[in-house]
Amino acid sequence: MPLAVHILGLAVFALGTSEFMLSGLLPDIADDMNVSIPRAGLLISAFAIGMVVGAPLLAVATLRLPRRTTLISLITVFGLGQVAGALAPNYALLFASRVISAFACAGFWAVGAAVAIAMVPVNTRARAMAVMIGGLSIANVLGVPLGAFLGEHLGWRSAFWAVGAASAIALVGVATLIPRMPLPAERPRLRTELNIYRDRQVWLSIVITALAAGGVFCAFSYLAPLLTDVAGLADSWVPAVLALFGVGALIGTTVGGRIADAHLFGVLLTGITASTAFLVALALLAHHPVAVVVLSFLLGTSAFYTAPALNARMFNVAGAAPTLAGATTTASFNLGNAGGPWLGGAVISGGFGFAATAWAGAAMTVVAILAVTASLRLQKSQSRVVARSSDLVPEAVVTENA
Repeated sequence: MPLAVHILGLAVFALGTSEFMLSGLLPDIADDMNVSIPRAGLLISAFAIGMVVGAPLLAVATLRLPRRTTLISLITVFGLGQVAGALAPNYALLFASRVISAFACAGFWAVGAAVAIAMVPVNTRARAMAVMIGGLSIANVLGVPLGAFLGEHLGWRSAFWAVGAASAIALVGVATLIPRMPLPAERPRLRTELNIYRDRQVWLSIVITALAAGGVFCAFSYLAPLLTDVAGLADSWVPAVLALFGVGALIGTTVGGRIADAHLFGVLLTGITASTAFLVALALLAHHPVAVVVLSFLLGTSAFYTAPALNARMFNVAGAAPTLAGATTTASFNLGNAGGPWLGGAVISGGFGFAATAWAGAAMTVVAILAVTASLRLQKSQSRVVARSSDLVPEAVVTENA
């Protein structure tokens, strides 16, 4: 695996820490900004919505720009967004800083994924994406719990300052170690890249990714109050359980990345089914501290076990447009990361309690399983059509020659 792919994974560590650390900071932010926890949870959705919109927009805007220069610019803007969040005097400005950071994060993900895919053979795409997603997993192991720890002892703003510092380190790595990539001989054409959206498999991949991610983060986004208010654990347990989720994510990413290239649909079906089972168990056993801690680990494992396969699947069905494929995958994940917390907040605001977010998440993942099944059937149907067409070619040639 090229060194540059690992550098991209290192940069993703900073991006992922910022994206997910709010799950351990929501109560503190809500108190400081004088808003409810569901409204504070909208900051998570704001980041995700920014990524949904920003990924395709920045992918299109930077389509003909040098990749290395684009990555440097985006990680710089992202770091400045963290500083703005740390200094935000009110909820509105904090919300705006999250959206700006999300735009830069989305662009980095989209371009970075395209760079990673371009540097490896087709049969190692899932492993390359696993390295990048590994940065996200390590963010959940180290960055997110550290953010919760800093928030508890130094205030939630200190977590934003820490991510800003991590972004500066990532900037140095990208600027010095990512090689200059020559622009293709034929400049990419937007119309050609947009043709991927005519493929039903692309839309099925979008649906699967959004629902699989949304189902997990519908519950995970409110894990801190679930641990303290429902399971009865002390606040000091929150960073440890978030770290445990991250350990599961790292294990899941590693295993899924090695299997997905050979058994992509198998990984998708088993991983999303496992997430569904763990979410149901979490809803049923939310009042039992030991069960909640164990299920947090298992949920991290199953969710990130499928992530390399979800990424690789999009590049497989949209290979003719690698930049937009990366952007579409990023947007799809964050469509789920926006919809999941929003649905979870709606469930809490409706008076159903924090544990009910796991039921809502399980409903989303069940639909994702149905979409995977539909995609698999469509692929088999398309393969049969191609096989029949190839069988008819020799006969057609003979007839023409006669």
